[in-house]
Amino acid sequence: MNHQKPAAPVLGGGGFLRIRLDLAYDGGPFSGWAVQPGLRTVQGVLEGALELLLRRPIRVTVAGRTDAGVHARGQVVHLDLTEAEWVGLSRGAAVDPAVALLRRLRGALSRGLGDQTGAIVVHHAAVAPEGFDARFSALWRRYSYRIGDGPEKWDPLGRYDTLWHKAPLDVDLLNEGAGKLLGLHNFLSFCKPREGSTTVRELQRFEFSRGQDGVIVATVQADAFCHNMVRALVGSALYVGEGQERPEWLHERLLARKRDARSVLAAPHPLVFEEVAYPSDGELLARAELTRALRE
Repeated sequence: MNHQKPAAPVLGGGGFLRIRLDLAYDGGPFSGWAVQPGLRTVQGVLEGALELLLRRPIRVTVAGRTDAGVHARGQVVHLDLTEAEWVGLSRGAAVDPAVALLRRLRGALSRGLGDQTGAIVVHHAAVAPEGFDARFSALWRRYSYRIGDGPEKWDPLGRYDTLWHKAPLDVDLLNEGAGKLLGLHNFLSFCKPREGSTTVRELQRFEFSRGQDGVIVATVQADAFCHNMVRALVGSALYVGEGQERPEWLHERLLARKRDARSVLAAPHPLVFEEVAYPSDGELLARAELTRALRE
């Protein structure tokens, strides 16, 4: 992933600097991304570490919220700091504030995670280009999902990131069914709708491939995902891969726009948020405004 650093810090609305963080996490120890009272979440731990450094409550905005147990390799968030807070991270030393933030945030996360140290790693910190919004500026998000279809493919070392599926799966059938869902559609049959939000999404990639180790990897990419969408897509596709349903059945479910007993969610632990893409710096604000209008 390319990281572009502006020539000079750009002050956002209200005199704040917008900071971009790129991070990865093991979702196993967490009750999902979003803050929930009484539960350990990725957002809660990250914001707690930032509050420890900056001595005030900090709220971050994420590119894509993940469910309990779901992992991330290419997650992106933004937060807003005053210019004084940004410069103060260096504590008067000749150190780039971004380097100082990264170093100190990693230490704060280690203290906050305790016996789960290493479950969250921040890889990059920088002042974001003008108009950047981690959520609304995104062009697309991409997930992966690993499936071992049969005991001979069950590797104990991969049990925390691979679905152990008992029945063999036909990759050609999986792809035939998945291909019928591509495009701009209402994915209500594959989503848990949120009040006041649309379930219309553009599914750009939905494909399955078997690696040299015999494990099947699903790739799912869309402009955005509604709640539980990836897990519902994969869970439904498994019926087709097993031969229990025809490939056309996935499209029929899409058109039905209803959730019923066949709306099965695949397990969360093999799902990984792999990557989020953004437009060029000059198009960030326009993209955010367009997306915000569509989603809200």
